Parts: sequence; structure tokens; C-alpha cells
Amino acid sequence: MDTEVCRRFGIEFPLFAFSHCRDVVAAVTNAGGFGVLGAVAYTPDRLEEELRWIDDHVGGRPYGVDVLVPGKIDESAERGGGLDDMLAAIPAEHWAFLAGLFEKYDVPPPDFEKAKRSNARGGTQVTKRGASELIDVSLAHPIGLIASALGTPPPLMVERARAAGVPVAALVGTAEHARRQVAAGADLIVAQGGEAGGHTGEISTMVLVPEIVDEVAPVPVLAAGGIATGRQMAASLALGASGVWCGSVWLTTEEAETPPPVKEKMLAATSRDTVRSRSRTGKPARQLRSAWTDEWEGPASPGALGMPLQMIVAEGAMRQINKVAESGGPGARQLANYFVGQCVGLMNTVKPARQVVYDMVQEFADAVERLNRITEG
Repeated sequence: MDTEVCRRFGIEFPLFAFSHCRDVVAAVTNAGGFGVLGAVAYTPDRLEEELRWIDDHVGGRPYGVDVLVPGKIDESAERGGGLDDMLAAIPAEHWAFLAGLFEKYDVPPPDFEKAKRSNARGGTQVTKRGASELIDVSLAHPIGLIASALGTPPPLMVERARAAGVPVAALVGTAEHARRQVAAGADLIVAQGGEAGGHTGEISTMVLVPEIVDEVAPVPVLAAGGIATGRQMAASLALGASGVWCGSVWLTTEEAETPPPVKEKMLAATSRDTVRSRSRTGKPARQLRSAWTDEWEGPASPGALGMPLQMIVAEGAMRQINKVAESGGPGARQLANYFVGQCVGLMNTVKPARQVVYDMVQEFADAVERLNRITEG
């Protein structure tokens, strides 16, 4: 294929694959696409290990890193940014509600005091200081792109990326966001519709993509949000995008680290089985609907906290839930969930990530050929 992003990034197919799993990133890159590692879950030391592994497995082919740099987080996190500051900002009623969920669904609770500090360390990664450390680690590797999720790329990211010769991408959900991102120095815009998994807005991909293409031209745009097939890839290019950015479709691949009970749910789910909920991160994020999302929206819920405080409450709890779910606990299986887009209804078989790339490319070619027949006829 010959689109602007193919030429700019030296890839065969204009297919960008966001994943928290290094194996998926390497597999897609080696298949001719562009893998992007989501770094938010990693400490700087762990990210260094992951990127070193990718370097060793892609043979110099291009890949990128996505760093979560939210435009707004809870004041207590930015004010001090330390573990004790963030833990002190979490009301006791939220821990009590969490303990009640474990009891109600017969899930043996973790050591809450130990888990709190471990989770708080993860929460520091979405502060400006934490994100800066991840940016420095990323740019020390031969990456071909660094992406800013959830906010305008900070000057520090743009300056350091420019100095390293690395393009900056930004994810947006409105034309206004896209304007701000370009003004801040973004070289590539990812127009992510509300069908997407994870943090997302409300405008659909079909509406959002052409609006943003027109708004930021000549800056190239990737279409994102519920894209899992080559037909959708062809539609995205028809809308003016230069390629696509996919995340959910990799969650049911052979390489994915998705917990088995959650992967089973995804394979059986329809496109109606997702919900935008603040229950995992504190910001609206599309995920599988489960007892977890229902309980946090229920009358007994104290309500989700802001980011990263809700992450501290939720992510350690979900690790314990997934662990018990894998051992067969029925209550834990009701609670278990993960971020995924509405395209989950199309994700009904397990394949190698490489095969997903090839299938999408073949289906893209078939779709283009079908359209050519229509225009020629």
C-alpha cells in the first residue's frame, strides 16, 4: 500500500496496532504494520526491559510507544505526586465499598494495605513526573513514534521527541482537541471514535474522521474506534484517513496477555456488551459490561474517583478478581472485565496477531476491488 503514513514510517501496511503486550507489538511490526506499546502499566525499569525485548525481536523495523499524559488528573496527585499523598486522598468509603464487593461475590480479598501501596506506585505513572520518566526511557530506544493519550502532548514530550527525531502522535475525540494537538506540535493525529475501547469520547468514528481530516490537513490522520476488519480499513481511507489505529482486535489473539476468563467473555460478546464507565480509571473508558461496572453505577456506589485515584482502587482489585476467576470462582467471573471496543462482536476467533494483519489486508484488497467494479460498471 502507498499512503502517506506508509511512506513516512517505512511500513508496508497503514495499520497501527496499540497493545500493552510486547509480543503483539513485535508480531504486527514484523508482519508489515506498526506496533505501538502502551506504557502506562509499566514502571520505568519495566518499560526499559520491554523495549529492549522488542528491539531484539523486530530486526530494526519501526515501532512506537504510547504514554498516557492526561490533560487533567486529581489535584492531590499533581500536588505531591507521592504514594502517601495519593493514598491519603482516597476516602475510606471507597475501600469499604471495594471490600463489600469482594464479600458479595465471594472473592478472597487481597492484602489491602500491601495492595494500596503497590497500586499507588502505578498511579504515579500518570502524573507529569511519572510520564516524563517513561518518555525518557522510550526515547532512549530506536522508536519510530511516541504517542500522547488523553491530553495535549506536553512541551517536554514534543521538545525531547524533536531532538531525537521522533514524530509525535496524539489521540483525539473532537475537532477542537485535534486543533489543540496540532498547535502543540503533534505530527500525526489519531481520530478515535466513541466505539473504541479504553478512554474515548462520544462522537462516532464515521462522523469524526472526515471532520478531523478536514480540520488538520495536511497533517495525516489515522482512523480509530471499533476498527477490526479490512472493510473498515478501506472505509477509513475513503473517509480521508491515511491509515488505521486498532487496539481491541489484538485482545483475542494468541499472543495477547488478556486473562483467559476475560478472553472467553470477549469471544462470546456482542457489540452491545460494552459500556463507557469511569469504574476502572476515573475517566470514561469503554469496557466489557460486567458486575464490576454495574456495581460502580449502582445505588450503593460511592462513585468513581478522579484519575489516578480510581486506578489505585480498581486495578489491584481487578488483578485479584482475575486471579480468582482463572481458578474458577463464579463471582470473580461475574466481576471480571477489561477495556474493549464495540468491535468485540467481530472478535470471535483466536488467531496469531500476524494472521489478523494478513486477514485485514486481504479483506481491504477485496473491498477495494469490489468498489472498483462498482465504479467501472
